[in-house]
Amino acid sequence: MEAFIIACLLLTSVTAITFIVERGLALRERKVTPQPVTDAVNNYTAARDLPLLRAVCTQNPSPVSRLLLFSADHLDVPKAENSSLLETRARYELSTLERGLVVLEIIVGIAPLMGLVGTIYGLVLLFGSMDSTGAATDSARFAAGISTALNATLLGLLIAIPALVSWSYYSRKVETFAVRMESLCDEFLRKQYRSEGAAASTAAAAAASGTPPAMSAVR
Repeated sequence: MEAFIIACLLLTSVTAITFIVERGLALRERKVTPQPVTDAVNNYTAARDLPLLRAVCTQNPSPVSRLLLFSADHLDVPKAENSSLLETRARYELSTLERGLVVLEIIVGIAPLMGLVGTIYGLVLLFGSMDSTGAATDSARFAAGISTALNATLLGLLIAIPALVSWSYYSRKVETFAVRMESLCDEFLRKQYRSEGAAASTAAAAAASGTPPAMSAVR
């Protein structure tokens, strides 16, 4: 029983370390919001810059790149509808960023409980080694009970504490990335539809005055 508890705790620790490292690599800024994509959105001025933005997003695959490409593929619909579609897509991208965090959250809960199970088992061994007078009849069994209780408690805490810190840190990081991606996508849509609206207004003014759009733009 003691070996089984320790093995479960060790397996839990390996799982926690695996997801801590994996999320640490996945939730890097250059993996989620690459600087070239951010610069492309910040420098975006009109619809003529759309091919360049598409090229940058294709060259830098990331969640924000996929969102921008998705939005660019739906520019034929009104801005409100495009934003609604983008929100649905964004929820999917956020779910991929949060992948693995639920495992860390579970480990935070079960590791101390598994340590508690080991502690209780160690106490059972401890009291089982005592006779009716309360004296230990087998010093080796008494020591084993104490050792099991302390080791299980220590391992449980050593697993839960790093998992809790990592889960809290990564959850906050995902929230930060979500705000940043929302800001970039909103900026792109605002600039894109504003430029389209300006072009439409110029064309309408030119048509009303009987002047070709190109000449109206020059004036």
